[in-house]
Amino acid sequence: NQLTDILRDLGLSENESEVYFSSLSLGPATILKIANASEIKRTTVYSVIEALKQKGLINIQVKGFKKLYVAENPTKLEAMLEVRRKKFQEMLPEFAALYNLQGGESFIKYYEGVEAVKGVYETLVRDVKPHDDYLVMGDQDRWLSLDKEYFQDFLFRRAKLPIKIRMMFVDTELGRDWKTKGRNYNSQIRILPKDSQLRTNLVITPQHVFMHQLVHPIVGILVDNKTIIQMHKEMYEIIWKSIKEE
Repeated sequence: NQLTDILRDLGLSENESEVYFSSLSLGPATILKIANASEIKRTTVYSVIEALKQKGLINIQVKGFKKLYVAENPTKLEAMLEVRRKKFQEMLPEFAALYNLQGGESFIKYYEGVEAVKGVYETLVRDVKPHDDYLVMGDQDRWLSLDKEYFQDFLFRRAKLPIKIRMMFVDTELGRDWKTKGRNYNSQIRILPKDSQLRTNLVITPQHVFMHQLVHPIVGILVDNKTIIQMHKEMYEIIWKSIKEE
């Protein structure tokens, strides 16, 4: 019972646990023997074995006209556990985002890793409304380097939206190159003073303020609070107006 409990903890169903345990104990065996040992109906054992085959825990040996079913080495279970751990690690940023500070219509969400940050950018373009402002301040070189293929595609998709995009970049060769391409991306772009150094990207929309690091560790904070959003917008406008167009 203790061993089958552990198998269930690893993600096997009750029937899968009983059939695998019985197969492990019997060695190469027929469906009938496995059904008798596990005390599960033979018709059910067929579908359970198929599920275990898909998980890589049982294989088939053919001897003469007989098919024998053999449990794989239990070390496979460790690999299975590792897959589950990795899947959990991949989803952890989503769980962390759900654990946020809330109060009325306001909340703060914290994100870790490039994949989580990319997910927030999808949220930004999903929530922005036609004719809304979409304001950016950051270092285009560092931003694109996080995942050039994804962010290039994101820029093309964002450019198709009927929104008012303005961006302020630090003074780099790439930043100035993008300034000349601004119209192609439905954007107005200005270059920050030469001594400006930004290691954080800022995006402001009427719905959100999003700040994330452009250097490792890649972490981000999404703020949904009308007062904070308005304050960031006003500061953005002050900086924007202070920069003379070239």
